[in-house]
Amino acid sequence: MCGITGIFDTRGASDIDRAALQRMNDSQWHRGPDEGSLHVEPGVGLGHRRLSIIDIATGQQPLFNEDGSVVVVFNGEIYNYQQLIPELQALGHVFHTKSDTEVIVHAWESWGEDCVKRFRGMFAFALWDRNRQTFFMARDRLGVKPMYYALLDDGMLLFGSELKSVLAHGRLRRDIDPLAVEEYFALGYVAEPRTIFKQARKLPPGHCLSIRRGEPVREPIEYWDVQFTLDNPISPADAQAELVERLRESVRLRMIAEVPLGAFLSGGVDSSAVVAMMAGISSGPVNTCSIGFDDPAFNESAFAQMVADRYKTDHRLEIVKSDDFDLIDTLARLYDEPYADSSAIPTYRVCELARKHVTVALSGDGGDESLGGYRRYRLHLMEERMRSAMPYGMRKAVFGTLGRLYPKADWAPRVFRAKTTFEGIARTSVQAYFHSVSILRDPMRAQLFSPRFKAELGDYTAHAVFDRHAAKAGTDDPLALIQYLDYKTYLVGDINTKVDRASMAHSLEVREPLMDHELIDWLATLPTSHKIVGQEGKYLFKKSMEPHLPNDVLYRPKMGFSVPLARWFRGPLRQRVQDAILGDRLRSTGWFDSGYLQHLVQAHQSGARDYSAPIWTLLMFEAFLRQVVDEPVATDSTARAGDLLVAAQ
Repeated sequence: MCGITGIFDTRGASDIDRAALQRMNDSQWHRGPDEGSLHVEPGVGLGHRRLSIIDIATGQQPLFNEDGSVVVVFNGEIYNYQQLIPELQALGHVFHTKSDTEVIVHAWESWGEDCVKRFRGMFAFALWDRNRQTFFMARDRLGVKPMYYALLDDGMLLFGSELKSVLAHGRLRRDIDPLAVEEYFALGYVAEPRTIFKQARKLPPGHCLSIRRGEPVREPIEYWDVQFTLDNPISPADAQAELVERLRESVRLRMIAEVPLGAFLSGGVDSSAVVAMMAGISSGPVNTCSIGFDDPAFNESAFAQMVADRYKTDHRLEIVKSDDFDLIDTLARLYDEPYADSSAIPTYRVCELARKHVTVALSGDGGDESLGGYRRYRLHLMEERMRSAMPYGMRKAVFGTLGRLYPKADWAPRVFRAKTTFEGIARTSVQAYFHSVSILRDPMRAQLFSPRFKAELGDYTAHAVFDRHAAKAGTDDPLALIQYLDYKTYLVGDINTKVDRASMAHSLEVREPLMDHELIDWLATLPTSHKIVGQEGKYLFKKSMEPHLPNDVLYRPKMGFSVPLARWFRGPLRQRVQDAILGDRLRSTGWFDSGYLQHLVQAHQSGARDYSAPIWTLLMFEAFLRQVVDEPVATDSTARAGDLLVAAQ
């Protein structure tokens, strides 16, 4: 696992600013504290920070082919590299290392842009082919590894694993994109391919970008997409057996390492299943790590202990105080963009714990999206049955009116909180799902934003993100459609972003067996009836894991990795909320309605409403403005020092 960065002159072969490249590379020191190297030639500069995992002795980067005409910098793992090496050797390639990185340069020589289709893993890489005068970037299919880039006015292309490395160059304009702000307050993150800054972009998952020097820069090209065929005739029993074998293979591939390896164990189904598979493969006890909370309402550690005891893992538990809120500014610096998933706090802590004992950790991320685990999936299917019973025009009129009139009863038992359901039934399927996952829904954003900001937005709404992906989904199955939307939005923008930044802050590599693209391709062939049965999500997965995990782990209510925001904002963070949300920095943007900000704070702190999610979203946006936008451009002497401070906290 590493950090990569670079500069490419798309128009010619001008001199590369080596000091700027060094600054960009140093800004990602935490991603690769073991080694750091640069390669500079006319019009091309590549930087690499290395966290040594595979081929520690000879896997240094930037890495070249036999004659030095192709050079690559790579972040991630190619899990099938051992199978590709003999195939490439048979084509005449000579290997000088035993690393998965060298597979990339030789695969490029033989297969060109199609090389990415042969790789199984998590990766982001950039290479320069001097003979073809071609610069090439690619990102893995599920967006596990990040890739940011920006094309400057003079034709210089900057790229990096994190946005901070692009910012460290010094010439990226920090003009905030109002469309990105709209997406952030709707979703809690800025969705691919946009970034918070107008001039920068994310390379979307499953895409590559090829640039021939002197030619116009094209849009990225998609090389993979999940296809929900739902046509696999396999029986439930056979599907259960095959799922176990596929998961075992995925876990086995991700256990290849020359450094200490372990797993996160939350006590949920997904991480527990991964540990169970690891225990069956490993010759010794599996290293497992869990975070517990001193508040029983948020503590799953007892379930993690059940699995640890069953498989006799070398288990480490750390209890975190439920008032662990000192990371707000650290997270803002770490994520570079506004990011509003509060579970980033415990994720940061569990990575911190794991890194004390291992360099690589396997996780259970991706299981809910692939296997139908979210509660919102079951609610959506219930609403979809109601939507299908009535024409859209009638639903919009009847339930739209009910949704507007029905009070938002946060204080009431869940059965009486019908406002969201009414609003969902009044919408199309895609609109309803967007509504259900939004942090600040349409009416709230309409009140939050000032007239000036609405004018900057024009007619743009974050709905466009979901509409764009839904048009490519290739399915109208209610569950498959929203799974597809989550693959393209929530999984990438929220889950993978959270885990990558939290783990890399501690120089920890995290691998996700449930995001193996071959496993996902197979799961997409299974009918919806295999995934959700009645009110039981992940039905097939849970049945397949019954021989491997306790029923108390498999069939308990999902808790989630959450923190007590509502209490924080009425107690220990009361003054900070007032200072941040009602203070000068947010006011200075001119983007927010001050009266509505006052309402959010007062209504929450008085106990009249639970506005914890919107308040956290605003709190993190204000921290982003202070910690990223307002920070001076890094100099050669400050770039690494500032980043080391983040990594050390």
